[in-house]
Amino acid sequence: MKFQRIQDLRIDSDLSQKKIGEILHISQRSYSHYETGSRNIPIEMLIRLADYYDTTIDYLVGRTDQMTQKASQFP
Repeated sequence: MKFQRIQDLRIDSDLSQKKIGEILHISQRSYSHYETGSRNIPIEMLIRLADYYDTTIDYLVGRTDQMTQKASQFP
């Protein structure tokens, strides 16, 4: 599964794959595999990416088009 949104967010932030790899403490090659979908992204990495871009994991993986989470409707 290709994760277009992590690529779009990286490009919109003017970051290279090498730089985001450094931020995430992984190699550029590993990060490239995540963007292209040739490797699954570990949940820990999705959490780091969501935190870095101040968005949700659901947004990163395409489950929603909202970058931020709405307030919970549950008490």
